[in-house]
Amino acid sequence: MMPIEVELKFPLGTDTPTPDQMAEQLVTLGGVAKPVRKQDDHYYAHPVRDFAETDEALRIRADNGAARLTFKGPRLDEVAKTRQESETEVGSAEVAAEILLALGFSPVRIVSKLRRPFELQWNGLEVEAVIDDVVGLGVFVELEAMHDGDDHERIRDQLLSLADTLGLRHSERRSYLCLLLAQPST
Repeated sequence: MMPIEVELKFPLGTDTPTPDQMAEQLVTLGGVAKPVRKQDDHYYAHPVRDFAETDEALRIRADNGAARLTFKGPRLDEVAKTRQESETEVGSAEVAAEILLALGFSPVRIVSKLRRPFELQWNGLEVEAVIDDVVGLGVFVELEAMHDGDDHERIRDQLLSLADTLGLRHSERRSYLCLLLAQPST
């Protein structure tokens, strides 16, 4: 079985902590700050099926000189972004892109962000909390945990508890890609 990713995303705005306040709160809760990363997520469309209809995603993530190919399956939860996820390192983002293009996949959009990651334990759960500054969208906080079982509701509820403790509101289930694609063209 593919690992399951349980993720909650929250925009930061006028009624939430600032990014620096959020970072301080995460550290206060025992979070360990990791190096800031620049990530460019290159999303692709399948040649014969519409990922928007099947609620799937395929991307190549260029991340501080490394590259990963990721497939995300359909959502399994009505509250969180809970989905199966398969990911592997690739030697070159450019070569991986050439292979996808040769197979008929087409580029959709690049999502660029600066990511401030934190690792923390919350009620026995390993959580990655990130503060993302997404080009064209603004700043968000993502709370994420991975697991191999079928207890994603319990994990989702633990992440919701953490979000409440952090003062996060207005969970956003859409991906950064969907949010960017929903913006009017300029």
